[in-house]
Amino acid sequence: MKKLGVAVIGTGFWGKNHARIFRELPETELLAICDINAERAKAAAHQFGVKPFKDAGRMLKDESIEAVSVCTWSTSLAKEALKALRAGKHVLVEKPMATNTTQAKKLLETADKEGLHLTVGLLMRFIPGVQYIRNAVENKNVGNPVCATAKRVAQWPERIGDVGVVKDTAIHDLDVMRYIFNEDPIAVYAKTGSMRNRKFEDYAQIMLTFEGDKSAFIESNWLTPYKTRMLIMTGSEAIVKLDYITQELTIENAKETVQPRCIPQEPLKLELQHFAKCITRKEKPMVTGMDGLRALQIAEAALRSSATNRVVKLRD
Repeated sequence: MKKLGVAVIGTGFWGKNHARIFRELPETELLAICDINAERAKAAAHQFGVKPFKDAGRMLKDESIEAVSVCTWSTSLAKEALKALRAGKHVLVEKPMATNTTQAKKLLETADKEGLHLTVGLLMRFIPGVQYIRNAVENKNVGNPVCATAKRVAQWPERIGDVGVVKDTAIHDLDVMRYIFNEDPIAVYAKTGSMRNRKFEDYAQIMLTFEGDKSAFIESNWLTPYKTRMLIMTGSEAIVKLDYITQELTIENAKETVQPRCIPQEPLKLELQHFAKCITRKEKPMVTGMDGLRALQIAEAALRSSATNRVVKLRD
């Protein structure tokens, strides 16, 4: 089987993980790495045995490169992704995919016009436990869904400098709520702020409402001295809890508490393998460009809600 030729734009912490996995997957061949810092590009390229580039435009001229991962700073994601799409490359762009929804819509329009795959790095969907909860809700194994709660807290990540906690971390949970309920929320109310006088918010509490009186609560911050990643789904018949870090699932009902066996897997590897297979098989990805746009729209609505201290209704 012919391997898919891939490249990575952005060689920070996460970009290096993309490069590592592309090297490991049997479906892909890592051909190049690009970073605006020439020395960093050279170091990463040497580590993975590929060609370094400082200018993405030059790298994208290589016809053997069929797809790219864009792992730059948030403010550069849309620019680099658009450049790749216009060069005829399939694109996986990391969340939040763009600085604003106008940029995100341009990416969707370009990918559609060029007939290219565009997916967004919302990798929580690839965790087996999240898929288990989605199926449990769909099959009524928890009864009627009532509420989902997510907690994603940790200390300040030094690598972040151009985006706040809502678009960096809470956006994962905004997407997960859409995914497990299999619908878009109809309204959002949020409180955000900065405890340490930073340019962007470092804590957020977000409430989403869905049709049929369903709701979701999301807590995200960069203030907690330890890392917690939890998802809880409450139904009329049972409660399902997922620890994202250990990937352990617990189901509690009136009669018993059980722990289904979900084998922990690296979600980024599952995501990138899925990306490659969707391109070669011409299949629709689990996370589409529209999913990325929807998550970004809700994130922006949450920030507007906090700024105005009002509920923001979400239009189709």
